[in-house]
Amino acid sequence: MSAAALTLRFFQRELKNRFAGSFSGGLWALIQPLIQLAVYSFVFVHVFNARVPGADAPGYVPFLVVALWPWTAFSEALLRSATAIQDNAALIGKVSLPREVLVVASVASSFAVHLTGFVAILIVLIVAGKGVFVAGLLPALLLFLPLFALALGLALLVSAVQVFVRDLVQALGQLLTLLMFAAPIFYDRALLPENLRGWLDLNPFSFYADAFRALLLHHGAFDMTRFAIALLTALVALAIGHFVFRRLDPHFEDFL
Repeated sequence: MSAAALTLRFFQRELKNRFAGSFSGGLWALIQPLIQLAVYSFVFVHVFNARVPGADAPGYVPFLVVALWPWTAFSEALLRSATAIQDNAALIGKVSLPREVLVVASVASSFAVHLTGFVAILIVLIVAGKGVFVAGLLPALLLFLPLFALALGLALLVSAVQVFVRDLVQALGQLLTLLMFAAPIFYDRALLPENLRGWLDLNPFSFYADAFRALLLHHGAFDMTRFAIALLTALVALAIGHFVFRRLDPHFEDFL
C-alpha cells in the first residue's frame, strides 16, 4: 500500500476514533463550534463588554473567532500528534510502515475538524451580517496551507523527541498556552504600547491572526512581506521536522 493510501486510512481512523461513542457522530464538528460561538457572544460581548478599538473596527466576536479557530486547529494538531508514535507502539512493533503517516494523519484530522467548524462559523457570521467579507473566504482557506505545513513540521519534530523524552507533551501544553497569549488572538495589537508590538511578531502565529482578520474582516492590511516570512518559516519547520524524524526513526522501537 502506498504512503498516500496509508495516510488516508489512518486519517479516516483518526476521525472515526475522534467521534466514536458520540451521539451526533461527525455532526459534532459543526455543532460544537456553533455552541462555542454562542458562548463567546454571551461572555465577551454581554458580560465583559469587550470591544475592538477604532471607529470602523469589527465586532468583538468575529474579531475573536477568525483568529481563534485557526489557532485551535494549530495547537490541537500539535498536542494530539505529539504522542502519535508513542500511542501506536504496538502497531509499530508488528507492521512495517512509514511512521510519518501516523503524524500526518493526526495533524490532518485536527485541521479537518476545525476547518469544518471554521467554515460553519463564518457562514453563520455572514448570514447574521457581522461584517465578514465573502471575497476573503477563499484566500483565508488557502492560508491554512502554510499553517498546516508549520504544524506538521513541528509535529514531526515533537512526536519524534517525545518517544525519548516522555514528559515533553506536558511542557508543550504550557508552551502553547504561552504562545496563545503572546499572539494577538484575544486582543488587538493596537492595545499594546508601541514599543512592545514588534515583539508579537516573534510568535509565528501572530502573522496568521492578523492575516485572517485582514482577509475576512478588512481589519488591518495583509502584509506580503510577513506572508513571505511566514511561508519560509513553515517550510523550514517542515524540513527540520522531517530531518529530525528520519534521524530518530530507526531508534523508536528501542524506546517504545
